Formats: sequence, structure tokens, C-alpha cells
Amino acid sequence: MSPDGSGPHPGGRPPSDHEGFAVRDDVEMAEREDAAGEAPVPSPARGARRISWQKWTFMPAFLVLALLATWLWFRGARLDSIAHQAVDNGKVWLALRQHIYLTAVSTFFVLIIAIPLGIALTRSRLRRATPVAMAFANLGQAVPALGLLILLVIWLGIGPRSAIVGMVIYAVLPVLANTIAGLRGIDPTLTEAARGIGMSPGGVLSRVELPLAVPLILAGVRTALVLNVGTATLATFGGGGGLGDLISAGIVTQRMPVLILGSVLTVALALLVEWLASLAELLLRPRGLEATAS
Repeated sequence: MSPDGSGPHPGGRPPSDHEGFAVRDDVEMAEREDAAGEAPVPSPARGARRISWQKWTFMPAFLVLALLATWLWFRGARLDSIAHQAVDNGKVWLALRQHIYLTAVSTFFVLIIAIPLGIALTRSRLRRATPVAMAFANLGQAVPALGLLILLVIWLGIGPRSAIVGMVIYAVLPVLANTIAGLRGIDPTLTEAARGIGMSPGGVLSRVELPLAVPLILAGVRTALVLNVGTATLATFGGGGGLGDLISAGIVTQRMPVLILGSVLTVALALLVEWLASLAELLLRPRGLEATAS
């Protein structure tokens, strides 16, 4: 212990004025960083939960209860021969499978088109073409979805192919726009530092740019998925099937139970897809960005 009670020192010598000033400066710097909110944030511990149990359980429980209530109500509803013709012989499961197929295939093509195109449009050689590409992508959503589907049916014929092409055109904008925004929003000093340590352009893209742009890209994918679930209901007007068959049959035949069943299944599927996409967005987010976000 030193004579002034400040604690032990190596060799039993009292601290010099220089050491005292250094310790005081460090303490004052830490206090200023804490006050300004600029103190370094510790990275999340390995194995820490990224998703709370409420996030895991609330939406599935809600969907199970909603579907169970709908099923019990539908069983108790009085269905005539026309309503039975719309839902019997596995037609409900067939429509649900077709809807999932349309959504999955169209989203797959959206991803393999929009993400590579967004990456290419942020490179120096193609940067001037960005306004043109964005104009075409905006055109896809500016045209009413039903009108676009009818035009595609005239061109490609009746069937799921026309519906899938229309859904891809309609949903490509959010993924393309978010990919471009995510890559352009990266601090240029980070990419310059990566190049400075000898990384190739491909290495900078895969190790620096894409990981930092992942949150925005996944948000665009999430939006595209929900859009596709809703747009797939219009596939019935082009012979593409899906839950739109039940909704259309309920409207045309004026059978409310059939209409409600198709509508509830569509909403439930959209909520399920949105929940799964939100989980993927949280799980695929680089851990290094979690500390920054918090």
C-alpha cells in the first residue's frame, strides 16, 4: 500500500506524475464515451439466444388457434351440393399445395434475378444503368397485377407459367431496390481498407459488402414473399390454381363458407410465410451487426 492509500505499486515505488495523469485521462475518456453513447459495445456471447421464446411461439400458436376455429366453424356450417362440389375430393389441399408451389417458385426466380442484378448495378461499369433497371422494376408494380396477368395469359397461354412470370415481375422491385440500397449504404472506408490489405474485388464483395448488406437484402426478400402470397390468389384467373380458386368459387356461387375458408387460408399462409421470413432474417444476420444494432 502506498503512503497516500492509493494502492500497491510495483517495486514499492509511488506513482509518478506522468502515470497519474495517464490514469486520470483514461478515466475521463471512458466517462465521456459513456455520456456520449460512444463506448464500445461488447459483442454478443457465443451461443446467446438471437430469438426470444415469444417470437418462436406466439405466431404459430395464433395460427393454430385461428385455423382450428375456422375448421370447427366450417364443419358446423350447412353446405349444399354446390359448396361440397367446391371443397370435396381434396380440392382444398390441392389449392393449398398449388399456392405454396406458385409462391416458392416465383420467389426463387426473384432471388436469382434481383440479387445478382442488384450487385451488378452497384459495380462501376454498370452503375449508369441503374436508373433504367429501376424504371423497369417500378413498371412491374405500376401495372395492376390482374391486368399484367391477363396480358401474360394472352402471350404465354393459360396455366401456372403465366402466373409465375407475373409474380416475378411484380415482386422483383423490393429485392432489387434493397440490394442496391444495402450495397450503396456501406461506408467506403471499409471497402477501401479491405482493398488496402490485398483483397480481390470478389473477396471484398463476399467478405465485406454482402455481409453488411444482408439485413436490407433479407428485408426485401421478406417483402417479396408476402407480395407473392397475395398475388398468387390472382393465378386463378389465368388457370394457375391456388387458393384463389376457392375464393373465386365462393364469390361466383355466393357460398360464404367457401369464400371464408379460402380467405382464411390465404391470410394464414401469408402470416406463416412472414413469420418464417422474419426468423430467417434474424438468424442470418451477421453477429457483428447485432452489437451495432443494439
